[in-house]
Amino acid sequence: MSPDLLTVEDVMARLQLGKHLVYDLIRSQRLASVQIGRCRRIPVQSLKHYVDSLVKEAAPHGR
Repeated sequence: MSPDLLTVEDVMARLQLGKHLVYDLIRSQRLASVQIGRCRRIPVQSLKHYVDSLVKEAAPHGR
């Protein structure tokens, strides 16, 4: 069963990005996250939404 919440490291691995860029995405609110105690977690749905937005931005206009 896959987790509903991902760590920053999980997101780094899935997107092949560095830690600073993932935190920048969180700070800019392009990637939604939640805080549980001192831990930062990214809902899987939030990651999917972010990737979908990238695909939509990259699509040629009119499609």
